[in-house]
Amino acid sequence: MAEDKNWIERTKDYINDLKLEMRRVSWPNRKQVEGTTAVVIVSVFAFAGYFAIVDGILSRGIGRVLTFFSK
Repeated sequence: MAEDKNWIERTKDYINDLKLEMRRVSWPNRKQVEGTTAVVIVSVFAFAGYFAIVDGILSRGIGRVLTFFSK
């Protein structure tokens, strides 16, 4: 039973520490969230375009190599 009490006390301490830490968090305002979201969306599309171009170049190159050696 002592192990259960120790577990319960540790859980209560954890929850209290969690509440205390959450009060210290500085939350971003709406404008900051919108700005960072826009950066993430633009970055995702930029990387998608970059990888599409690289994939196309590599696919054509590998295709030509395989065609050359299969003759």
